[in-house]
Amino acid sequence: QVQLLESGGGLVQAGGSLTLSCTPSIKIYDFKRMAWYRQAPEKQRELVASITLGRSTNYADPVKGRFTISRDNAKNTMSLQMDILKPEDTGIYYCNADSLLGAMEYWGQGTQVTVSS
Repeated sequence: QVQLLESGGGLVQAGGSLTLSCTPSIKIYDFKRMAWYRQAPEKQRELVASITLGRSTNYADPVKGRFTISRDNAKNTMSLQMDILKPEDTGIYYCNADSLLGAMEYWGQGTQVTVSS
């Protein structure tokens, strides 16, 4: 069974930075698209950023210019660099991946990000 292991969440003050990482249990180039979603308390899960196998990226408007998504095939890791964090960035961040073959979608367990004001 494919697993996505997230790391890097934590507590940070507003204006600070965090880096989230997602390491799959299979080769990262087996995914045509990887993404980060987040869910704030009492809100729906929303897309934060995505990156394709060809490294095309897409960002939600609230994080544009502050977050950077990347994937490193050699390290088999997808990352989200989060800068100038705001309290509204608080939530559980989930790694998501779409398989290259078979139209399968996978989710990680989530990692908590808390930004204090």
